Amino acid sequence: MESVFAFIGTPFVAMMKKMDKFGTFIMFQLALIPLVFKRPWRIKQVFEQVEIVGIGTFGVVFLVAIFTGLVQAVQLYQGFSKFGAEGFMGYTIFIATTRELAPIFAGLMMISRSISSMAAELGTMRVTEQIDAIETLAIDSKKYLLIPRIIATTIALPLLVIAFDFISNLSSFLMAWIVLDMNPIVYLDSIKQLLNFSDIGTGIGKGLVYGYLIGSIGAYVGYHTSGGAKGVGLSTTRAVVLASVTIFIANFFLSQTYLLLDW
Repeated sequence: MESVFAFIGTPFVAMMKKMDKFGTFIMFQLALIPLVFKRPWRIKQVFEQVEIVGIGTFGVVFLVAIFTGLVQAVQLYQGFSKFGAEGFMGYTIFIATTRELAPIFAGLMMISRSISSMAAELGTMRVTEQIDAIETLAIDSKKYLLIPRIIATTIALPLLVIAFDFISNLSSFLMAWIVLDMNPIVYLDSIKQLLNFSDIGTGIGKGLVYGYLIGSIGAYVGYHTSGGAKGVGLSTTRAVVLASVTIFIANFFLSQTYLLLDW
């Protein structure tokens, strides 16, 4: 009988522990919001972090965007050519990139390139007591360390999404024109005739949300690291996994919201 209750109760206890951690994360984020508007604003630190997380991730985003565009052109051409619908390829690739692929892929690249580094850096500062030293100097460590990083990811990711949109769509166009021998005027006309501002704006909006979420998760996990060098490694892994899963969950709810609003 005890084994039966243990079998039933173990998943429940684990779920409640996860809910407790989620509630702690929410309360932590609510405590950070007033700090955004509190002086000093540390604008220089924000731009330094934008350079680290944004420009530092651009090279990876550039490569992923190129090959994403090339693959889309090849695959959609194979499907659309069977129905004589190649003329709709341009717009289909455009909205698939701007609405879904650009914010998701740019977010994943930022997570793997920059958020992992952020969590490791903050985790190292925690286990080596550097954060405690900052607190002893009467400096708010959350304001000094976390706010610039979260603001930076919120700013940088939409910019990376825009870059991904341009690079990926350009590579798709060149692939369709030069390699697949499509009429470039027909390809571009489908985009011009059907394009709406919301096709671009929704992806940028997702970038803003994802940037805030992944920055918050990386900062939170790194800030609460414990357990020495092993704890830093675990925190880095946890930040990457949680941030990656979170943007996919957020993508579903944002896509449903845009659908309801007819954007």
